[in-house]
Amino acid sequence: MSKLRIIARVDIKNEYVIKGIHLEGLRKVGNPIELAKKYYENGIDEIIFMDSVAAYYDRNSLSKIIKEASKDVFIPITVGGGIRTLEDIQQALSVGADKVAINTQAVQTPHFLQDAAQRFGSQCIVASIVAKKIDTNKYEVYTENAREATGKDVLEWAKEVEALGVGEIMLTSIDKEGTKKGFDAELCKLITQHVNLPIIVSGGMKTSDDILKLFQHTQVDAIATASTLHYNLEDIQSIKQNLQKHNIKVRV
Repeated sequence: MSKLRIIARVDIKNEYVIKGIHLEGLRKVGNPIELAKKYYENGIDEIIFMDSVAAYYDRNSLSKIIKEASKDVFIPITVGGGIRTLEDIQQALSVGADKVAINTQAVQTPHFLQDAAQRFGSQCIVASIVAKKIDTNKYEVYTENAREATGKDVLEWAKEVEALGVGEIMLTSIDKEGTKKGFDAELCKLITQHVNLPIIVSGGMKTSDDILKLFQHTQVDAIATASTLHYNLEDIQSIKQNLQKHNIKVRV
């Protein structure tokens, strides 16, 4: 297995970093540019900026933030929320993003993922899949920042986005998101068993012990965390040291 990537997930509303539970009840936690710089200096591998209200306002407003952040941050930056057209992707890449994460538009018009991957390269296109458990080993896809149920099965959708040519999947568990109670191992195992793409898992991390627990069930390629870093529950270096101690390879 390649080295596990530790990614800072930074959800943004009206230019502030926010954090909620199950993607609801959002509270402000800081300035996105300052936090990105801090996490970069502390050794994070990548940063994901998500515009949490883009779906409401039919816009992606992160350009200014990405442009500013990429002056001081020299690791891959992914931007998501409100990516609806090839022009939106072009715009995000032109201000300094390396990848875009697409959820709502992909579900509405799956062909968009294929067009995007063909034009910009698979490595630029991340399928963001937001999942809610509805039965044992059965999850439903949600869009509009976890507000809209789609009736789509998560596993079937994950297989479909792989066939459409995306470079990786960011898998977010609504049930675990913001709870600091550990990752949804059942969800991760279900997807990793059937899909060969790199999987970024998001939702539920409190400390690096949660990664160790997840790895008892299944291996993923990257972990995205917000609360752990925003609330200083564990710093990036100690996360990596703990993982190394347990023979999980990380970037140092």
